[in-house]
Amino acid sequence: FDESPPPTGSEFAMIQTFESVLSAVDFESGVELTNFPAVFRGCATDWAASSKWNPFNNGLDYLEVLAYLSLDPDFVTFLFKIERLYAANDLMRRLDYMKERAGSVEVEAMLSRTAPIFNGDIRSHERVSLPFSDFIGVCKQHMKSKGNGSVVDAKSANLTPMPDDHMPGQIYLAQFPIMNDEKEEKVQLRILRQDIQTPTLLGSKSLSSINFWMNSAQARSTTHYDPHHNLLCVVSGCKKVVLWPPSASPSLYPMPIYGEASNHSSVGLDNPNLSDYPRAEHSLKQSQEVTLNAGDAVFIPEGWFHQVDSDELTIGVNFWWQSNIMSNMPEHMDSYYLRRITRRLIDREMSQLVSKPSSSDLKQPSEHIDQSRIGQAEGGTDNSSKESIKKGLPERTPLHDLSPSASQALHALISLVHDHVNAVDTSRGLQHTSPSCSDPSSESGSKILVKPLSCFEDDPVAHMLWNLDASKLRDVLLAMARYFPRTLEALILHMLSPVAAEVLTQKFDEIDQQTSEKDRNQFYREFYGAFDDESAAMDIILSRKEAFAFQAFKNVLNKYLGVNITSPTTTNT
Repeated sequence: FDESPPPTGSEFAMIQTFESVLSAVDFESGVELTNFPAVFRGCATDWAASSKWNPFNNGLDYLEVLAYLSLDPDFVTFLFKIERLYAANDLMRRLDYMKERAGSVEVEAMLSRTAPIFNGDIRSHERVSLPFSDFIGVCKQHMKSKGNGSVVDAKSANLTPMPDDHMPGQIYLAQFPIMNDEKEEKVQLRILRQDIQTPTLLGSKSLSSINFWMNSAQARSTTHYDPHHNLLCVVSGCKKVVLWPPSASPSLYPMPIYGEASNHSSVGLDNPNLSDYPRAEHSLKQSQEVTLNAGDAVFIPEGWFHQVDSDELTIGVNFWWQSNIMSNMPEHMDSYYLRRITRRLIDREMSQLVSKPSSSDLKQPSEHIDQSRIGQAEGGTDNSSKESIKKGLPERTPLHDLSPSASQALHALISLVHDHVNAVDTSRGLQHTSPSCSDPSSESGSKILVKPLSCFEDDPVAHMLWNLDASKLRDVLLAMARYFPRTLEALILHMLSPVAAEVLTQKFDEIDQQTSEKDRNQFYREFYGAFDDESAAMDIILSRKEAFAFQAFKNVLNKYLGVNITSPTTTNT
């Protein structure tokens, strides 16, 4: 009862690729407002960074120089005035002088012992602070180990000693800000902004931050989503990005919403443990993959899960900005939108839980019924006739007026009730009781024959109700109210599970739509008139319908928020 089929990726179009740069107006109206990813080829090819930062074209030396210069801004103007007079090797001979003059910027990098995988969960990695020149030295060491030409060796780079078990592939300079609208005073490598441009398609958007990404060896950022719109640009190297829509959350098992890594998936997607994460089996079916080469960019809307694989010595820059939806949402409306969205997810979950079964799954009703057993159960048909007259209900119509399918369904329901009642003490099982309506778990005693949280596939009552169209079910229920009121009472009070109550009330809605107000009132008067206590019957149906909705609510919390609850007042993770 806690699983439902996940939505498939087929409901989404393929991610669109644009070979030319869009205008800001076209991007906002045709891409951003759709909240759907898009790829832009050549978006960053005209940046100075495309050539100057290229690790295979002296880019590491250039970045190292900028890191030193960023600590001595007054020296920047002087250097670039004379830069054209020096070849690259001549400039690097001045590097020792600049190290003594300014030192190097300290950066915070991710250190992972599960490289090349870098997990965003703070418990799965640690942050280490090191001079940017040392990080560049790690990159140079990697290039040398790959035989990519003559580079500065570890000694001449004066690397800060690192533990022996920290291999170069475990260091990733991830999400290092070069612009931040809230903490601009802490941005140390803002000098890198001189080599990039805000893409034309972003127009005059108010950016939250611009971040620098660089890895020495191959690296993977595990599956997560961001609370901002994101334009990820590749300056050098190659990135493969796998994307999932927010609706794929159930298959990705997001971490608990109250945790420090709430925007990350808790399951590895290459070889997921399906015994612990059964829904992950469907995750890749809901994803799309794009490949970004140098100069390319991808728009990743807020809330879209993405996993990023970077080739060795790949450099990227991303731009974050707040969506119009979030920036225009007043805080005093948060609780309302939370309730509305939660309710919508619950309704969708309920629809998935009550999906129509295949014909092979439905149990076919029996063709015959033992009338003597009915007589014993009802205590005789005369009593029910007198009860109907006392309550002012119309005289009964003959059973043979029922259509063959309705008659067959009536017999099947009666047989089902009797078979279940006979499985326990028949006399006690059919006695009228008024079980608690506030908690379906209180109905699990010997007198209650229903499993409070049975699933649709295993619930014969829910199957029978679902398989009847509304008009035929109306005839069946009226026949039970007129001829077999005690059997109807047993069905509703003792056998109606939460999922069956949901199906029954859905059928009631269909009946309401198909009948006039007069006929509708007459139907409910006869139906509830069959019970000794009409209020108890109404309470049972409503409480079990609410129990079904509560189960859907539990599923929503688990699938979308990573929270498990066992009752309305307790939680666990």
